[in-house]
Amino acid sequence: MTDEHPGPEPAERPTTGEKAGRDAAGAADARPLVLVSVGTDHHPFTRLIDWSDCYALDRPDVRVLVQHGASQAPAAAEGTAYLDRGDLGSAMGEAAAVVTHGGPATIVQARESGRLPIAVARDPELREHVDDHQLRFVDRLDEAGLVRACSSYQQFCATVDKALAQPEDFRPREPPGGTTAAALRAGRLIDVLARPVAPHADRSQPPPPPDSELPEITAVVPTRDRPDLLRSTLKHIRGQDYPATVHTIVVFDGTEPDRSLASADGHRPVRVLANTAVPGLAGARNTGLLAARTELVAFCDDDDLWLPGKLRAQAAVLCAEPGTELVCCGIRVRYGGAESDRLLRRSSVSFTDLLRSRLTELHPSTFLLRRSALVDGCGGVDEEIPGGYGEDYELLLRLARRAPIRNVAEPLVRVLWHRRSHFGGRWQTISNALRWLLGAYPEFRLVPRGYARVAGQIAFAEAAAGRRGAALEWATAALRAHWGEPRAYLAAAVICGVSPGAVLRTLHKCGRGI
Repeated sequence: MTDEHPGPEPAERPTTGEKAGRDAAGAADARPLVLVSVGTDHHPFTRLIDWSDCYALDRPDVRVLVQHGASQAPAAAEGTAYLDRGDLGSAMGEAAAVVTHGGPATIVQARESGRLPIAVARDPELREHVDDHQLRFVDRLDEAGLVRACSSYQQFCATVDKALAQPEDFRPREPPGGTTAAALRAGRLIDVLARPVAPHADRSQPPPPPDSELPEITAVVPTRDRPDLLRSTLKHIRGQDYPATVHTIVVFDGTEPDRSLASADGHRPVRVLANTAVPGLAGARNTGLLAARTELVAFCDDDDLWLPGKLRAQAAVLCAEPGTELVCCGIRVRYGGAESDRLLRRSSVSFTDLLRSRLTELHPSTFLLRRSALVDGCGGVDEEIPGGYGEDYELLLRLARRAPIRNVAEPLVRVLWHRRSHFGGRWQTISNALRWLLGAYPEFRLVPRGYARVAGQIAFAEAAAGRRGAALEWATAALRAHWGEPRAYLAAAVICGVSPGAVLRTLHKCGRGI
């Protein structure tokens, strides 16, 4: 998106005294103002600074103010390193033209200030950023009429001149076919999605607080027609080496509650409830969540087992980190007669991480969360997902939007994988739910590997359901997003006659799934 010669030679830099004098005089300047904001990224944006300097030299009748961030201060234009949000908004409102880098926050603020931004995206080939997400983002907004994109100095000058001469053409308007708010939704999210992925810091497990300071916890156990497995699950909850009270709420979904399980044990009491929300796992979890009387709530499926130390390790993190809302841990997968540990070798998981990968190590039976994060925050488990498939993953995405998810890298829950799970053979339900997920989280489009993964899952489900045409469409979409997506090739194998059950059994033996 840049010319072979992206701009003129840089202007000579002023001395500190000259610069200070010019800045002081700027307040009374009656010339039209062009505001240029390069954001706060640590990569220098020398190209845009030089364009601004040359424009200021060529047009002395225009005042050019540059918020230059980590870049070197401008030579001919006025400059300030940083402006807080209030000052930046005020300057945008006063400016006759606003030039921004490709950062969504700055673009959104310019539009909210009544200015159609002239956007110059940072180019990774010029070492202005770590990747090309600003180039793609600005192109997308330019096509929607939400910015005026510039990729050369000549285009920059012509566009700024036009903004000064025809100010009404540089006022935000509704884009064709949709609202400004809807079209900018991706922009408000891209700060989170597209920032470089730094190595995950090794945050050691905080020391456990004294036993007397450990909070009470409520375990929510949804169940349906698995009495023997349920009793084993409850036994392991009661056996946790956790000194504070652990309440258990067993929620029966679609079956008559077994009242004999209720117990008034002061240290490990058990309540038995019927699901009063939408039938299914999501509704059962929400019934238990709303009935809980403690701030910390843990989920556990009725066929999984908490291993020793699970609650202690996770509660220590929540006690030490008031801003953390959810803590997970590793799992020990049991399938047939074999067991395998699934550990996530990191202590923190972001929203972007979860878009890129499902991270199946973050199993719902490992969740220990703050009740207020759901009940008073982002809402309970989503009951609208078709068939309830993937409700745990959707909840992870929603919570990760609010704050990073913490993880204890130890296998502290044994997860039983059945040869015949509830969703076994319900391929159309799986496909419908995953397509719902892509619609609910358009951010997947900004993370090609993540989009390819979900599209590949849909392709496999459609192939297993015998819908070859739909399977080919989704497999093609997955490979366009990321040519190496293995689920697309597995879907192709099923289309060619390979049994989907055989594929799943092979994966499950390795502790994996589609």
